[in-house]
Amino acid sequence: YENLMTVLKNISIVFNLLLCTHPFKKCELHRLDQGPPTQALLTREQGLKYYRTMQTMRRMELKADQLYKQKIIRGFCHLYDGQEACAVGIEAGINPSDHLITAYRAHGYTYTRGVSVKEILAELTGRRGGVAKGKGGSMHMYAKHFYGGNGIVGAQVPLGAGLALACQYKGNNEVCVTLYGDGAANQGQIFESFNMAALWKLPCIFICENNKYGMGTSVERASASTDYFKRGDFIPGLKVDGMDVLTVREATKFAADYCRSGKGPILMELETYRYHGHSMSDPGVSYRTREEIQEVRSKSDPISMLKDRMISNNMASLEEIKEIDVEIRKEIEEAAQFATSDPEPPLEELCNHIFYNEPPMEVRGTNPWSKLKSIS
Repeated sequence: YENLMTVLKNISIVFNLLLCTHPFKKCELHRLDQGPPTQALLTREQGLKYYRTMQTMRRMELKADQLYKQKIIRGFCHLYDGQEACAVGIEAGINPSDHLITAYRAHGYTYTRGVSVKEILAELTGRRGGVAKGKGGSMHMYAKHFYGGNGIVGAQVPLGAGLALACQYKGNNEVCVTLYGDGAANQGQIFESFNMAALWKLPCIFICENNKYGMGTSVERASASTDYFKRGDFIPGLKVDGMDVLTVREATKFAADYCRSGKGPILMELETYRYHGHSMSDPGVSYRTREEIQEVRSKSDPISMLKDRMISNNMASLEEIKEIDVEIRKEIEEAAQFATSDPEPPLEELCNHIFYNEPPMEVRGTNPWSKLKSIS
């Protein structure tokens, strides 16, 4: 009996190391009879991958904060730290061939869509090696099946509906994830997009990342109804814990399956939180207390929650986690070194890439006599 119990215990430890079932908070539903599951399987490999990705995003944003304060990064800069579970969970719930478009808080999604830290930081510093060759900056980064990075509040939502229309037109069984924040949720163009998407049954997952504040205005002061997942009215919706990467993953899988089945669009509200201010020009503590921020950090931090979950279930050791942290810090430092030493793009490249596939042409400069070359 003792030998049998020892064997079973060992099997249990091995099972936990490879695979573990995790319960999580149930989603609130709108116009849906059934929602995502309330527990999910997490393999050790997946857990370590999610941890590495979220921690890399966190360290990258903290490095961007540092470079901004050193005046190496200039202009608009909206950081994503605190919201990592949203980007990582969404990416884990869709296919690489699916499409994604977001607003200006885009560094995290640029990374999950396959762009390296080096290219992201170099874009932030306006260098030639940046993902947009140093000409896009913080708000305008792109990758395959990733359409930015959009600076106008809410303007990406109609574009996302258009991308979903293209998916439907091509019949490729792909979906488009269209993201916007609670600050954009009252824009008229969003409701126009909802209407068209519902009429045409477009495979579009509309996602509101509700981080509780639109710039410096709390959701309660900005919206008569803060149930953003119900705002689609005739579009089914679900409210999701955006601080738990597994909850986001399972909800996104559910939403993607719904869209792929031909039922039309679906709306998700991810309850999340940003640690920094709205942008680097916002200290972030004039409309909320430091205690509020610290409470979220201590109780709901997406990275800490995943780490604790893995360690408590014997899926990883603290030493392994520390090793990953060291590797990430090294990667970020090397990327920052590149981003500060790579040359800026020369002036003669200013007008390149206006068009995708056109012969070389002349573009007017600041007056009728100055001409600049443009090459596709």
